Amino acid sequence: MAIENWMSWEGGVDLVAMTAAGLEMPNVIVHVARQVSTPVGTAPGGMILWQPDPAAAPLAIGFVGPDAKVGAYFGPHIFAGTPFEAAPVVAAEIRVEIVADSAIATVELEGFRFELALKGLGPLQKIERAPAAFSPFFQQGLEEAAGEVALKVNGEEITLILPPQGITGGPAAVVSRCGIYAR
Repeated sequence: MAIENWMSWEGGVDLVAMTAAGLEMPNVIVHVARQVSTPVGTAPGGMILWQPDPAAAPLAIGFVGPDAKVGAYFGPHIFAGTPFEAAPVVAAEIRVEIVADSAIATVELEGFRFELALKGLGPLQKIERAPAAFSPFFQQGLEEAAGEVALKVNGEEITLILPPQGITGGPAAVVSRCGIYAR
């Protein structure tokens, strides 16, 4: 099978959650990596969705990072065919620190500071996932599910409900030490 579109990463920290019970779709996504490599360049990168009022438009959404060219690659090449395909590219600073059994990711973009802490990481797992609805790409990587999750948005602690599964088919809160998406 010939691969036309791909990305790889090192130091990934991922969260998919809801802020209220009964929501059909997550209204919180923090999906970032310390370093993302694509055919068009390498930089910190990822995706943010912050929609505290599920009935209103998101307050923050897009592919985030300091390199607009890398951010612009994600939608049409990796997330094509999903609701994220046309998400905007948003300039952001991303910092990820992973130590022992915890990780902290900080994402700063205009008007927002997201601080995500994952603790109590489970055993390191090798994953291989086939394409699915919100992840129309093959995945391989090394992941550790988080036992504890804390998210602050602009300094305010956010109450979260984690679904049984994240958008890429794995745990809703996970540290992904390294991996690839390919399609």
